[in-house]
Amino acid sequence: MATLLYNTRPSLRPSRALSTMLADMLRDPQTTPTTQPTPTFIPAADILETAEGFELHLALPGLKKEAVHIEFHDGQLVISGERANPAAAAKEAAATATEAHATDEAKADDNKPAVVTPDAPAAPKFRRLETNYGTFTRSFRLPDTVNVKAIGAELTDGILRVTLPFDTEKVTKQHIEIR
Repeated sequence: MATLLYNTRPSLRPSRALSTMLADMLRDPQTTPTTQPTPTFIPAADILETAEGFELHLALPGLKKEAVHIEFHDGQLVISGERANPAAAAKEAAATATEAHATDEAKADDNKPAVVTPDAPAAPKFRRLETNYGTFTRSFRLPDTVNVKAIGAELTDGILRVTLPFDTEKVTKQHIEIR
């Protein structure tokens, strides 16, 4: 006859332990929240092929076109730029406001000591950081079939669209008939 053992302690039941573990994991989607921005990041990219050529889409939300640089050399397309950290930008704005305020005070009365009271708001503190900030560089090896002189780029709605048209003068595929 077989002996049956029962688990009478509910805290040690495997199903309850698994349920508790899953609930803890699903409660917070990021297990180790970061509060400091990283100095570099890699933007997401999509590459599409159409009848006219390739199209490259890079996700760069919040960037202006002046912050992005696109270069081609040695068969590679290099896209680089920088997304400013809002905390660093606020500190820089506060420092600029402090210097301007101190300069205005010094001009107003040269006999009084300068009192620094920045009018700019304090830099924000990151409580949770899921957006990437800093510099980025992506490079893509281009095939010989791309017309490098006709490459175009457009930045709208946070998506950088780089069009890479095929070179119509180069022959990449040809059917040869047998005589």
